[in-house]
Amino acid sequence: FRNNIMINERIEKIENEKRIDKEEAILLYEKSDLHLLGRLAHNIRLKKTDSSQVSYIVDRNINFTNICVSGCAFCAFYKKPDEEGGFLLSNDEIYNKIDEAIKKGASRILMQGGLNPNLGLDYYEKLLKGIKERFKIHIHSFSPPEIVFIAEKEKISTSKVLRHLKDAGLDSIPGGGAEILVEETRRKISPHKCSGKQWIEVMREAHKLKMPTTATMMFGHIESIKDRVFHLERIRELQDETGGFTAFIPWTFQWKNTKLGEFKASSFEYLKTLALSRIYLDNIKNIQSSWVTQGAKVAQLSLFFGANDLGGTMMEENVVRMAGATFRMDEDEIVNLIERAGFVPVRRDNNYKILEIKGGS
Repeated sequence: FRNNIMINERIEKIENEKRIDKEEAILLYEKSDLHLLGRLAHNIRLKKTDSSQVSYIVDRNINFTNICVSGCAFCAFYKKPDEEGGFLLSNDEIYNKIDEAIKKGASRILMQGGLNPNLGLDYYEKLLKGIKERFKIHIHSFSPPEIVFIAEKEKISTSKVLRHLKDAGLDSIPGGGAEILVEETRRKISPHKCSGKQWIEVMREAHKLKMPTTATMMFGHIESIKDRVFHLERIRELQDETGGFTAFIPWTFQWKNTKLGEFKASSFEYLKTLALSRIYLDNIKNIQSSWVTQGAKVAQLSLFFGANDLGGTMMEENVVRMAGATFRMDEDEIVNLIERAGFVPVRRDNNYKILEIKGGS
């Protein structure tokens, strides 16, 4: 009975658009049911975004190298330097992939690689300049761990690295490498990657340079519910300070071929965490569904649990695929999924500007 009173008080607080704290978020997750969280999250989504529309972007994901010294326990993609199977795409191979993507209507490319010790700042600058000289495309690339790694290699600040990359053509930064922003948990799953504090600092510096970024959370492994909420708190705090996050994307750990071992977050757990993210992150407009890890049907359900965006077509994806995720969708499938859920599909750019309304009136 007492739990019901406590839950009802939090429901009233949320419906009155008042911010909840970490303890209240944990209470809601642990004591309320999926449908309640979904209803609260969906109502917030309808108020914050166009209630009739669901957005997506046509883009391509390019993993330009898998050579990495981080050795994260959750990663099945990386190869150690000099290990068989390691690769670095040539610039011409990258240009060809971009050309193919643009011909299919892409407005953005996402490039992410490993922490490759053979690549310095000069490599990244030349690559960016080469792309911009050849193509009119938004470059959304190089997550905070990559930025920190470059800075440490060059013995300069992350702020200086970001300024160099921006001048060379980098437009925005993806939220990869956040995993869980709790240092104790982070040290267990990725001890050689940048700290949670460094991840936040790179994003802060990017926002100061007027470079928009996204934020992510990888959950469903060794972390606790408390860890997830602490992660959300760190994101919310920085967004209060800078307003630089365009979207938040929570996704579930994929375990196959990883050192971390078998952890399986259910679709139930995914939807509940997605809904809590929408409720807690009251200062981030766009919440993106992870169809790459959840598949089309759960992605469709997520549109009623706080998500207003289905992310990118990607065209190719290698990192989570190596860990067992096999879901694929092209633009037509994404449009059909949105329409069948009762929404109007809209194609957007990286900054959520609508480029084309695909259906409806």
